[in-house]
Amino acid sequence: MSNDGGVDTSRRRFLTVATVAVGGAGAAFGVYPFIAAMQPSARAEAAGAPVEVDIGKLEPGARMTVEWRGKPVWVVRRTPEMLAKLDGIAGELRDPNSDQDQQPGYARNTYRSIKPEYLVLVGLCTHLGCSPTYRPEPGTSDLGGNWPGGFFCPCHGSRFDLAGRVFAGVPAPLNMAVPPYRYTGDSRIVIGDDKGAA
Repeated sequence: MSNDGGVDTSRRRFLTVATVAVGGAGAAFGVYPFIAAMQPSARAEAAGAPVEVDIGKLEPGARMTVEWRGKPVWVVRRTPEMLAKLDGIAGELRDPNSDQDQQPGYARNTYRSIKPEYLVLVGLCTHLGCSPTYRPEPGTSDLGGNWPGGFFCPCHGSRFDLAGRVFAGVPAPLNMAVPPYRYTGDSRIVIGDDKGAA
């Protein structure tokens, strides 16, 4: 028996240490759900992940749509005639030189692409986010006899050329966005990742 009134200090020390350990473990288990909730889910990580696309079977003049980050991304294989229509309309466009930051640096050219033949665009109008229709045929009467071909937004009438550049005098304020992308071969691109792009 100790001389401090019959109190066993070693037992008290053990109980104090055990209580602190159990309390700390309980606090850790209580905080874990909050920390886990802050981590993105596997679905969210997959939604933002790069998308690999095989463009080898895309016919000249055709467009394909893939989804990246919940948005439609278009890949258009332009013909030489389509590319020729991009020249000579700069005076009709709001931002013909792509001065606004709507594309990566390697797509800041007349074609707004790495390779002129293939256009990669986020398929949303820059006015209110509607999805424009693909209207590649030039001279369509409902869009005006001088229509060079491109994209027409049926929601409010915005028009874009075959490089996604917005025409002047329409509601859309900016060119359509070009997402980051790169080629992994002659017929494969990765959308959402441009490491090592041109």
